[in-house]
Amino acid sequence: MALATTIAGDRLITYAELAEAAGLTGRHRINRLTIWLEELIDSDAAANEPLRAARVISRARGGLPAPGFFLKCAALGLYDGPTDGPQAYSFHLNCLR
Repeated sequence: MALATTIAGDRLITYAELAEAAGLTGRHRINRLTIWLEELIDSDAAANEPLRAARVISRARGGLPAPGFFLKCAALGLYDGPTDGPQAYSFHLNCLR
């Protein structure tokens, strides 16, 4: 629900904010969230839909998702580049459009 609200508002949300909004608690909550987001990337890519997980960013990466986002996209053949830098920013912006 929190991710849908973020998307509807054309906003971004951090991993920590989304975990909190989803009520995830305890150890490895971000890891559990990341696993779910990677499954979401799989389903969005299979349906040829925008990647909803692109709305989730790392507070420490200047507005980019975590490296795992880019690695997952690369594994699906959606992206071929580094996990940071201009090419990553460009890919991320394209995902948000």
